Amino acid sequence: MPVPLKQQIKVGAYILKQRLLRRARYPLVLMLEPLFRCNLACPGCGKIDYPDAILNRRLSVEDCIQAVEECSAPVVSIPGGEPLLHKEIGRIVAELVKRKRFVYLCTNALLLEKKLHLFEPSDYLTLSVHLDGLEGEHDEAVDQAGVFRRAVGAIEKARDQGFRVTVNCTLFNNAEPERAAAFFDFVSGLGIEGITVSPGYAYERAPDQVHFLGRQQTKTLFRELFRRGRGRKWRFSQSSLFLDFLAGNQSYRCTPWSNPTRNIFGWQRPCYLLNEGYAGSFTALMEETDWDSYGTGRYEKCANCMVHCGYEGTAVADTIARPWKAAKVALLGIRTEGDMAPEIPLNGQRPAEFVFDSLVNEAVSDPHRSGSAETGGSKSSDQAA
Repeated sequence: MPVPLKQQIKVGAYILKQRLLRRARYPLVLMLEPLFRCNLACPGCGKIDYPDAILNRRLSVEDCIQAVEECSAPVVSIPGGEPLLHKEIGRIVAELVKRKRFVYLCTNALLLEKKLHLFEPSDYLTLSVHLDGLEGEHDEAVDQAGVFRRAVGAIEKARDQGFRVTVNCTLFNNAEPERAAAFFDFVSGLGIEGITVSPGYAYERAPDQVHFLGRQQTKTLFRELFRRGRGRKWRFSQSSLFLDFLAGNQSYRCTPWSNPTRNIFGWQRPCYLLNEGYAGSFTALMEETDWDSYGTGRYEKCANCMVHCGYEGTAVADTIARPWKAAKVALLGIRTEGDMAPEIPLNGQRPAEFVFDSLVNEAVSDPHRSGSAETGGSKSSDQAA
């Protein structure tokens, strides 16, 4: 079972509690970014397009604990940047596990073998290793040769030491279904817990802007992929209804508040992928954000998004509300033929606003604006950490 039964029960109970309390918006997964610095420069990523004054900043252990307790989400994903560059990542993970949060530590695995000793295997800790395909595809995606082999070696070592390991994979418009299927076969043979898969999203600051998927391209690609998956032993660390949504069989709207983001600037509006400003507290994020102004059909930047951090929460809530619907998909498989669910019309969306530069300038001029942060070392010292 890709998602442990303990986690399914605790998350399900948490969602039922929110429903009983009649809360329309509540967090499910906290996206906790302790730094933006990375030891790769992937052309499809817009997370490292900051000056050194920002890239050298860190959330402290205390900042991370406060964010987790303030938010109360049962699951915490720690992306980046590359979180293993944080000198106190071992303490951060230990503190969150001690609070019985289900932690997914996302890493490109270049430092994983070196830093495995910082962590203890636990039902509450999953090492989520980033791989975007077989060796050729992945090394091209990260723009560095040899990364795939190092990541696979780290996966095998972590698995042998008793850690829960998953693979997270992003597919772009140059993905070939047959090669992607072969990749899923390969990683499934590594003895991992499961695969997290998502279509590539158009970061506005990414150097490569030509390989992101449109919504119709996403649906067609995943139908082709899932058609090839029948009878194969692929296990996904995602809800069956989210995967069904990727194949064009569900008409979902995103719920960005279900995956709130806390980083060195504060609580990011509206989601992990879009940077449209920051709130000083989780309460302010939830209560003062104009959520209705975001999402496909509402905002031009969201037009093509089908990413898990926006839609997995929607699918999970639908699973709890209509378990028979999810069970049908899990039992019969994802439909890959026939008409797709109606698409959200785009004729009413508001035009995109571009505020990144002003937000960065504000943060550089007032580094203490959004709360405590630690200053890290230079890029070279971080990469040698």
